Amino acid sequence: MNIHIKLDSTGLISGANAANKGASSIRAAINRKGSAQIILATGTSQFAMLEALAANHDLDWSKCSVFHLDEYIGLSQQNDASFVKYLRERFVNRIPSLGHFEAINGSAKNIDDEIRRLNITISENTIDVAFIGIGENGHLAFNDPPADLATESPYIRVSLDQVCRNQQKSEGWFKTINDVPLDAITMSITQIMKSRTIICTVDGARKADAVLVSIEGPLDVRSPASILRKHSDVWLFLDRLAGSKLNRSAFNN
Repeated sequence: MNIHIKLDSTGLISGANAANKGASSIRAAINRKGSAQIILATGTSQFAMLEALAANHDLDWSKCSVFHLDEYIGLSQQNDASFVKYLRERFVNRIPSLGHFEAINGSAKNIDDEIRRLNITISENTIDVAFIGIGENGHLAFNDPPADLATESPYIRVSLDQVCRNQQKSEGWFKTINDVPLDAITMSITQIMKSRTIICTVDGARKADAVLVSIEGPLDVRSPASILRKHSDVWLFLDRLAGSKLNRSAFNN
């Protein structure tokens, strides 16, 4: 298995370690080709990682472009649950020198046109580092099970399943389940897997089953995150609870 699994034995998510590993890969990309293209995820599991990543003041952020994984359809960027707002507040606005932030416009008048625009833009870039998480249902980005592992489109439109929508509500982003949008624009599995390095940060007991199936279960569309086992350079940072159900032999790095 190609996944490097790092368990934080203190019981707290090792966001700083995930950020440090990712920052090292970003620096390597800048040294290698003069720029770095990165993907940032959202959600509660990314709080500590993003804070630590933004604290890398010695990194030349002016040479970095940021894409993000997904956004709800029909949600204003001023809504507290908007992922664009999330990333602006927790990362983009903290890095005044950032070269570029490619925001997904989930409230665009024509969603198909917005997806075409995103696909053209990201296809012009090679992603060096993708910072991602794993959902309670095993999703990567908003690729809920059964996920489309074959599409070549970088961004696609998807409908969110009930487990995914429940997670968004339980994390406090929405007051009621009826407030959670039904559809989203998401980066596809194929596009995520094109990233040179993947940094995956997961925390909490509620994610333990998804982590277990992703690492030790069958590799198929019912566990989208299991596809990570086919990537050549994945780093999985878990807190004690998220990794609590894994066989100890999985920690081979």
